[in-house]
Amino acid sequence: MDQNWMKRQRELTDRLNRYRNEYYNLNSPSVSDAVYDRLFEELQALEKQTGIQMANSPTSTVGYPAVSKLEKTNHSIPLLSLDKVKNTEELCRFMGEHQVMFMLKLDGLTVKLTYEGGRLVEAATRGDGDVGEIVTHNTCAISGIPARIQYEDRLVVTGEAFIRPSDFEQLKTTLVDGDGKPYKNGRNLAAGSVRLFDAGTCLGRRLMFMPFNVLEGMEELPRKSERLKALRPLGFLPCKYMVTKRPLTQEETEDGIRQLKQYAADADIPIDGIVITYNDIALSKSCGRTGHHYKDGLAFKFEDDLFQTKLQAIEWTPGRTGEIAPVAIFEPVEIDGCEVSRASLHNLSFIEDLELAPGCRILVSKRNMIIPHVEENLDRGNFSLDAVIPHQCPCCGEPTRIHETKGRGEDGEERIIRTLFCDNAACETRRLKQFVHFVSKKAMNIEGLSEGTLEKLIGRGWIHSYLDIYRLDQHKDEIIRMDGFGEKSWQRLWDAIQQSRNTTFERYIIAMDIPMVGNTASRALCREFHGSLDEFRDAVYGGYDFRQLPDFGETLHNNIQEWFNEEENFCIWEELQMMMNIQKPVETDNQTVNPDNPFSGKTIVVTGKVEPYTRDEMNSLIASLGAVAGSSVTRKTDYLVCGEKAGSKLSKARELDIPVLTPEEFFRMANVA
Repeated sequence: MDQNWMKRQRELTDRLNRYRNEYYNLNSPSVSDAVYDRLFEELQALEKQTGIQMANSPTSTVGYPAVSKLEKTNHSIPLLSLDKVKNTEELCRFMGEHQVMFMLKLDGLTVKLTYEGGRLVEAATRGDGDVGEIVTHNTCAISGIPARIQYEDRLVVTGEAFIRPSDFEQLKTTLVDGDGKPYKNGRNLAAGSVRLFDAGTCLGRRLMFMPFNVLEGMEELPRKSERLKALRPLGFLPCKYMVTKRPLTQEETEDGIRQLKQYAADADIPIDGIVITYNDIALSKSCGRTGHHYKDGLAFKFEDDLFQTKLQAIEWTPGRTGEIAPVAIFEPVEIDGCEVSRASLHNLSFIEDLELAPGCRILVSKRNMIIPHVEENLDRGNFSLDAVIPHQCPCCGEPTRIHETKGRGEDGEERIIRTLFCDNAACETRRLKQFVHFVSKKAMNIEGLSEGTLEKLIGRGWIHSYLDIYRLDQHKDEIIRMDGFGEKSWQRLWDAIQQSRNTTFERYIIAMDIPMVGNTASRALCREFHGSLDEFRDAVYGGYDFRQLPDFGETLHNNIQEWFNEEENFCIWEELQMMMNIQKPVETDNQTVNPDNPFSGKTIVVTGKVEPYTRDEMNSLIASLGAVAGSSVTRKTDYLVCGEKAGSKLSKARELDIPVLTPEEFFRMANVA
């Protein structure tokens, strides 16, 4: 089929719809009836010649339908997203030796089209990936969606409905959202328009559709690029893509991204990144998926956009360790479709580096599209930390102090990190956070004791220490009468409390909240002291040097010693055990560990996401191999397993010349399926 015919057909469809809108809705026609009729007849002839008719063709639509509500539809093949990265090194690692497609990541609303017997039978939004909304009635108002195609088998196509940036600039001054506010970006307008009940209203929004994948149909074509190419003769304009012929260097990868980005800018197409996906469909299917994303591709997101706003205040909140966390409160800005007005300021060093003070103009972003972050201060000068920090705890009123410790900045370089502390152990907010930690899932795991419930119980004087949690039955009648409680709620809570008595060495240690003792450190202590709390306690008072354990430096050693030197801590440690049943760890059968595996006796650190394993599951797997799961990269580290979204540990490993393994390499060496 001559592509020029299709191009002309699409052009005529769009022009005639524009003329119709001018005539009927705007009462301001720009062409004569004779010109309109001539173009209309030309379009009719082309549709007959090609056998294709767009859903929004003026030859088939007189009015525009409306529906009373959007019906739901189930996606037999889940419409999941792709995992996101911002590092081209990760892209190169992902590509490996495979052929991949580089494609525009369109910034709009994902729509799935289903054709049967050459006819469009359903259009639906992605929704939550499993269930979407049927928007078939609006396809007649969206450019680029054929109503009929020359393909008789079932064909399911996914693509993006979007509004060109130039069109949005014209539309945004005349349209408002459901709250009566102007639309902030084209994506929000596109998403809202596709889901309108009235197709006539949708018509004026200048929506376009571009397919980016064929979910069903064209089974004879083994590559994604081939299927997208085959959509063109059917009347579609597929999303722009490039296919690699050989493995790419990082420089070549970055150049390809720049080319596609420039193409989108020149073509007036809204994008927020580039998609990289395996071209071979069989390979893609073999990669599997998580509950969130498919593993056959990555979405490379461009650097976070910066938004200027004004810092209104710094909010200070004590944590369970006594550290007082600063949070920036600023004039709301919309980032990625969400209103943002708060961001963590981390510590005093971060505030000092940016010279932050209320009233200054700041630049904020959403790092990795998730976490709000203050990037820069536009009004530096005349900064005084003393004028910014509270000299009394905002909760208890006791004096604050500045604490200094060794750490790493955002660049990974070692430096002194300054934090603000409240040393009052009786500080109400601090105590509340300690109890929240004690009942948390990784500690005693008591379901039903939320922060709000704990605050009520503490406020009524029923909880003063961890021990009191296991005596709450003394206040059963009063708790049942509390708002939000009843007999059943109480029973569920009490059952959870009783169940928590059956705990482990690791959970008990974590619950005690010794600074820096988390999952990894508690496992190491359990292994070293054979799951015996008494043996661990005796070692502390016997002068045991914890620095000999993997990842246990001087700071952690001192934290353990100082914690046990507090009389109150020691009393709780001893008395609480009387209420517990500490389960003995399951002894590893040495014969089940292959002595020939390369990891036996080694220290292994994991960074980034290693699907489908959680971090705890990876650490358990490492232990089953007769190895030690480390938490930080040191000269004692033997291997670093580097998953997706690796952080500073990767740089440290390279600096120390420590072998770095991909998850696939690790699993292969460990003989894990």
